[in-house]
Amino acid sequence: LSLRVLLLLLWPPTSLALHSAPLRPGARTHTAGTPRCYSAAELPLGHTPPHLLARAAKWEQALPVALVSSLEAAGRRRQHAGSPAGNQCPVLQPEEVLEADVHQRSISPWRYRVDTDESRYPQKLAFAECLCRGCISAKTGRETAALNSVPLVQSLLVLRRRPCSRDAAGVPTPGAFTFHTEFIRVPVGCTCVLPRSAR
Repeated sequence: LSLRVLLLLLWPPTSLALHSAPLRPGARTHTAGTPRCYSAAELPLGHTPPHLLARAAKWEQALPVALVSSLEAAGRRRQHAGSPAGNQCPVLQPEEVLEADVHQRSISPWRYRVDTDESRYPQKLAFAECLCRGCISAKTGRETAALNSVPLVQSLLVLRRRPCSRDAAGVPTPGAFTFHTEFIRVPVGCTCVLPRSAR
């Protein structure tokens, strides 16, 4: 009986060892909770780590990510037409903005720009920039200093690329990198607030 118990205790690890995938030459083992160290050949710049593909699909639904492709297309059209991007506080004409987007109809209007950071994933994010210091009067359509425009920010979880070591010495390996999670504040729009009283 004791021999059977001993065999049962020894069987699971032996079975797992026989069926575990062999390590690739040069691949670095890592324990649970330790970020994997990638080479440039394993994960080209801009690609998502395989274990985060499901998370990447959720990133694509986030507004700062979803807007990037349309912003880049609009930028190419403006460049082709030779028209400058609107970066000044506008004068709102109700008849001109009835079918415009929210950021153009707002009394605290804003524009979007594409922020690019190669050490971050997603590399490109749409950042909102307020076009006015004050806000636009609903009566005159012109800027007034009675209110202030301020950005609205959203916390977004991103991945940050950092150098890592692929050997036991712990010395950073040239071209090797790992990913760390990081929360950043992304401006997603603008709103009007009462100005702070002068002290």
